[in-house]
Amino acid sequence: MRHAEIIRHTSETHICVKLNLDGTGRQKLNTGVPFLDHMLDQIARHGLLDLEVEAQGDVHIDDHHTVEDIGIALGQAVARAVGDKAGIRRYGHAYVPLDEALSRVAIDFSGRPGLEFHVPFTRARVGNFDVDLTIEFFRGFVNHAAVTLHIDNLRGINAHHQIETVFKAFGRALRMATELDHRAAGQIPSTKGSLTETVAKI
Repeated sequence: MRHAEIIRHTSETHICVKLNLDGTGRQKLNTGVPFLDHMLDQIARHGLLDLEVEAQGDVHIDDHHTVEDIGIALGQAVARAVGDKAGIRRYGHAYVPLDEALSRVAIDFSGRPGLEFHVPFTRARVGNFDVDLTIEFFRGFVNHAAVTLHIDNLRGINAHHQIETVFKAFGRALRMATELDHRAAGQIPSTKGSLTETVAKI
């Protein structure tokens, strides 16, 4: 089974992430940031991965460190679970609508961290959640999963819908990219013969 457990302790956060890429969408989430719990649920359900996240952070200051560090820990877990990437599809993409909102996400398990994030948020907060933390989550993820990730919100009026379509599309793109391709069993999906030459900074 392709699974991983990451424990991240800093002076700002204490985080444990457990991940099974070949799951069924089960989740157990307790981040201290309710809106992030809701978004991580989207990743698990639409990515068909089993995900547990337990986090304690300095949310009395704000949610920034907790959201960013969960992105980092999730990226580390995904990187560990896919291993040398032999047999995976490597690329994944998805379009997801939600009422008036539509987002597109494309991912490449390239071994090179890179993020293109184009989401013109229509307001600054969704409830108590600062929408700027969305990019911090994904920046942490790509830098530690060593993936190239393009996120585009193509339209949307409701900021909750904008963010939710991004997370749902991300889950589906992640599922597609990490799925094992029986036609390429054991093969590294690259003409270079390796997709692990880049090491993410810790």
